[in-house]
Amino acid sequence: MDKKTLDGLCINAIRFLSIDAVQKANSGHPGAPMGAAAMAYVLWDRFLKHDPRDPQWPDRDRFILSAGHASAMLYALLHLTGYDVSLDDLKSFRQWGSRTPGHPEYGMTPGVEATTGPLGQGFSIGVGMAIAERRLSQQYNKTGHDIVNHYIYAICSDGDLQEGVASEAASLAGTLKLGNLIYLYDDNDISIEGSTELAFTENVGQRFQAYGWHVVGSIDGLDIESIDMAIRSAQFEKTKPSLIICRTTIGYGSPNKAGKASVHGEPLGEEEIRLTRENLKWPYPPFEIPSEALEQFRKAVDRGKRTHDDWQLKMRAYRDSYPDEARHFAEDLRGYLSPGWNDGLADLFKGINKPMATREASGQIINALSPKIRTLIGGSADLSPSNKTSVKGANDYSCTDYCGRNLHFGVREHAMGAISNGMALHGGAIPYAGTFLVFSDYMRPSIRLAAMMKLRVIYVFTHDSIGLGEDGPTHQPIEQLMSLRLIPNLNVMRPADATETAEAWKLAIERTDGPTALVLTRQNVPVLDRQTLASAENVSRGGYTLLDTESKPDVILISTGSEVHIALDAARKLQQQTVATRVVSLPSWQLFDAQPQKYRDSVLPPSVKKRISIEAGVTAGWERYVGSGGTVIGISHFGASAPYQKLYEEFGLTTQRVMEEALRLVKRKK
Repeated sequence: MDKKTLDGLCINAIRFLSIDAVQKANSGHPGAPMGAAAMAYVLWDRFLKHDPRDPQWPDRDRFILSAGHASAMLYALLHLTGYDVSLDDLKSFRQWGSRTPGHPEYGMTPGVEATTGPLGQGFSIGVGMAIAERRLSQQYNKTGHDIVNHYIYAICSDGDLQEGVASEAASLAGTLKLGNLIYLYDDNDISIEGSTELAFTENVGQRFQAYGWHVVGSIDGLDIESIDMAIRSAQFEKTKPSLIICRTTIGYGSPNKAGKASVHGEPLGEEEIRLTRENLKWPYPPFEIPSEALEQFRKAVDRGKRTHDDWQLKMRAYRDSYPDEARHFAEDLRGYLSPGWNDGLADLFKGINKPMATREASGQIINALSPKIRTLIGGSADLSPSNKTSVKGANDYSCTDYCGRNLHFGVREHAMGAISNGMALHGGAIPYAGTFLVFSDYMRPSIRLAAMMKLRVIYVFTHDSIGLGEDGPTHQPIEQLMSLRLIPNLNVMRPADATETAEAWKLAIERTDGPTALVLTRQNVPVLDRQTLASAENVSRGGYTLLDTESKPDVILISTGSEVHIALDAARKLQQQTVATRVVSLPSWQLFDAQPQKYRDSVLPPSVKKRISIEAGVTAGWERYVGSGGTVIGISHFGASAPYQKLYEEFGLTTQRVMEEALRLVKRKK
């Protein structure tokens, strides 16, 4: 069989495995796989550096299907090239318990590099991967020893490029001159509602040129040699990310549905599949792969092994010449923390009597940890002087220094979240990202995906309440804190003071199965005297008894963050009125709820029904700890512009208010 015929056979194998999987599931998106199969085949057969038998090989190229709705195509490629994805897996596409879900999920299917589906996320995740690759490359490669040298590829869609998160990430990628980034744009002019001309008429090539990208095309996305030449051109360009614009036809090969919106998100149907098989001269029944095509695809196994083996030889030579660097490289990739990394952290604020904002404490912690954790890298969305996220004396990450520790994301919260996900997915980085808590809304989809993928990402959310004062209600978070607590697998921590902040950072660094949100004050708060109060080490349990004025409490005050100090003040004054009071600091609901029932009951005894929660945010949710016999003090309306002390007074977040509620509960007079 001549090469051209074989290539055509392989491309159609991708198409029909995708069509058959969607049809069997009676659900899915056949159109994109049919149109993009040629570009996917050329990339995977001729360029992608990967080892199907070891999907986690560190120097592999990364492939991201940003157009995650085309997942059937990715699963077909994984099966065909020899990954641990069987025909039975393809046949169980989108079914309960399968390894082939409707959109790609990281950790579910071997070879899937990122969870995608929400459009624009995969595009932006790839930028984070490229940032991590460039950093490791500059840090560890030596003359004659290129142990980190790979590309980040993606297939993206019209929908991806319409999303703002992709625009944010593309702009930063161009600024950073990430030449290791190569994206193929499946330009098929169709979206769910019809022609893209309904809402998307811009010149994409000119837009990306303005971002600083190398733009190739448009080219014929169905012509394999044009695709081949375009990828080679992109690889030759070392100082710019590349966008290859591939003109394709959605649903290519379908006699009645090609080029129509209806082929985007619904099965072709048995009759149209029969006609498509006739049209593309595909005589094989569902899920049957011609032996010639399978043999061609499976060459990826031996090819990957040879390339991987060559890299292992390079690593052996590298270890001989640079043993310390080789050890550090391996440690960085697996997220290893050196012994003593947190030495002195617990005592960082010991003896400090001056009030300190927890954002300021966080900044000091970052600077204390950075010299001990090579992989800790981050920054903020143009707010580092306010978020306190800069590492003092360290260089900025830039196109002239990919080893810089301080990342400037620009005013791009959404992309900052997705890029941080990409860095964590790539390996070799523990990313942190800072902004005001109220702007966590701008990056919420990225946070959600980080939680879903169980990524070690740390969010530094400062200006956590009405305590930021004069900037007013547009900048004062009310519902954001509780909203973040609703995201499964996101550990939200709102420390009460500098010492709790140190413990929170320690837990965030140690956590390897999900992201952490550190919620921090703008205003100064006292550094608690731990000689008279419980140790901050209890933060690891999520909630703990901070103070008991008597052995058996009449009332329990439960609080987080800056409002813990209101609770403490109220408790001491209630003691003077013979009201036995317990103060519970509850910085992390997730950690506290994970504790054994016996411990939780020791902190919040079921017998004590008189409870008050105090938190400068919405009250919904607190009933789980306060119960029907207690009182919830919070804010269920937007804030105002004024000094924060005045706001706390006007909105009833005061010692006096807490005392009044406590006395009412215990039926005592002042």
